[in-house]
Amino acid sequence: MKTFFKKAVKPLLMLTVALSLVSCLDKSDRIKSDVQSSGSKATKIESAKDLKGMKIGYCTPSLDAPYYQALLMSIKENTEINGMEFLSADGQGDINKQIAAVEDLITKGVDALLLNPKDPMALVAVTKVAKAAGIPVFIIDSSIDPSAEVVTTIQSNNLANGELAGAWVAKKFGTKKMKIALLSGNAGNPVGLTRKQGLLQGITEEQLRTLGYINLNVATQMYTEWTYAGGLKAMEDVLVAHPDINVVITESDVCVLGAIKAIAQAGKTDDILIVAGADGQKEAIKYIMDTDFYGCTAMNSPVQIGRNSVECAIQYINGKRDFPLKSYTAPLLITKENAAQYYNPKALF
Repeated sequence: MKTFFKKAVKPLLMLTVALSLVSCLDKSDRIKSDVQSSGSKATKIESAKDLKGMKIGYCTPSLDAPYYQALLMSIKENTEINGMEFLSADGQGDINKQIAAVEDLITKGVDALLLNPKDPMALVAVTKVAKAAGIPVFIIDSSIDPSAEVVTTIQSNNLANGELAGAWVAKKFGTKKMKIALLSGNAGNPVGLTRKQGLLQGITEEQLRTLGYINLNVATQMYTEWTYAGGLKAMEDVLVAHPDINVVITESDVCVLGAIKAIAQAGKTDDILIVAGADGQKEAIKYIMDTDFYGCTAMNSPVQIGRNSVECAIQYINGKRDFPLKSYTAPLLITKENAAQYYNPKALF
């Protein structure tokens, strides 16, 4: 815990460097508009080359969550509106199936491969196969080991979003002591680790700024496997072992949406505050609008990431090569004050 804590409170200079990385699309006005739209909105992208007949392949780790469905739909619509063919493959929650699915897309001769890895190491080899076949690989939403052969990684700024949420809850509590339960996705997930780091860094940095000391008490961490059912079971266990928990921080809305049922059944909706480091899921935004127990979440828009991914692929097809290692969308905190701007009940996610 001490080692992790030291990493979690690195100087703000490191965060500033991370925030300075630009996305493939340096169009801040359009990014703001995109983030505000929870529904799909395909974009015609300027291209010097004729894109007709080009193939964009996308492999998702699964389709068992609204986020994955919305991301796939965004990539599909942005591919097709630009005259290209969309080929998709589903890993079905199984890393071996995802590897086979990616190999199938490579065999079909896609012109660009968009990949959302279930595991950061297991798919390294297939990225090398893709490169040997002349197919550029773009990592979407998640992360992959640095040894992989990829053009860039396109995702939300998980560190900055987590820090915004962490700072918010620290301000909310002030000098009042927090006893925190941390609900995580799954062990070792690189995106979850970064969000967790951001949450803890946000809490500690805000406390140092305003109080002059750190009062960080994480009583337990439970894994939810990124599912409603997992969140429900994890929260039930937390409430048995730590009935005096007064804050739940989580790496994703989906980790805690199931947990709300356990909190309600225990009669503790007035005693526990929920804070999410991501994603801006519509159900979470509705809770933020209508209740006081869901304090905030941070935006991880599948619509925006899908659109940016296709544009990066088109830029590569047109000859662009100077991509940053990571291309971030703009960090954004959603609270009761601004939640109505981002709520779309008709959205997939």
